Amino acid sequence: MGEKTTLMRDDASLAVYDYGEGLPVLFQHGLGGDEAQVAQNFPETVDIRRITVECRGHGASSLGSTRPFSIAMFAEDVLAAAKDRGLDRFVVGGISMGAALALHLAHHHSERVAALVLVRPAWMFDVAPDNMAAARAVASSIHSHPPEEARSLFERSEIGMQMKAGSPDNFASLLGYFDRPNGFEFASVLADIASDGPGVSQAAAAALAIPTLVIGNQQDAIHPLSYARVLAETIPNATFVEVAAKAADKERHFAEVRDAIALFLASKTIRSLTS
Repeated sequence: MGEKTTLMRDDASLAVYDYGEGLPVLFQHGLGGDEAQVAQNFPETVDIRRITVECRGHGASSLGSTRPFSIAMFAEDVLAAAKDRGLDRFVVGGISMGAALALHLAHHHSERVAALVLVRPAWMFDVAPDNMAAARAVASSIHSHPPEEARSLFERSEIGMQMKAGSPDNFASLLGYFDRPNGFEFASVLADIASDGPGVSQAAAAALAIPTLVIGNQQDAIHPLSYARVLAETIPNATFVEVAAKAADKERHFAEVRDAIALFLASKTIRSLTS
């Protein structure tokens, strides 16, 4: 068992989860996700210490008053949690947005990052990538219309119908944004993050000199398999693993993600880099 603590950043109260002992791994959820999402994807290994910060507006963390929200802001919050625990060097990773945070940290704080895990990345190197257009459309709809009308308008929009027909798993996740208790406030997080980028150029990614695992899957419009492949081809020493599509078989998908991460983190090279 681990513990949940609170970290204050500006006037934002952030929930921090700290589990296990051993290899320190900072592992982050996706946009709209939380600690529970990380638990689904991360292996239960006795010699790993997994730390997850629920980003501003996610899970038990408050929004705070600092605007705009950004990938850099969320990444610096994660780094603050590591510093608070006295961690000098660690592995960073995450799912979707969490992968973007990890990539940001690997470049901007390279002296601290020993290895990198990118699961279903939704960003490569650009801001406001096309695959995040549906998330931006959801945020715009929520900010412009009453809740029920906002949902209906998105479902009937061209981009909404395209997502429903071509990527139903992504479509279901997008509809979940309309059901959040803090939906109107969270739409600002959604809009800002979906319009941002990791702040890492392709040349900077090509200069990363750390072991890296990139995990991708098919049938995923928000997390294109091509993004995972490009990142794996760009980052030296990267290992690419394609897992079962989450849209086709969720349990198999999660099991294969956990297995791939566990195998990667068992590497003697990685453990020597954090000792």
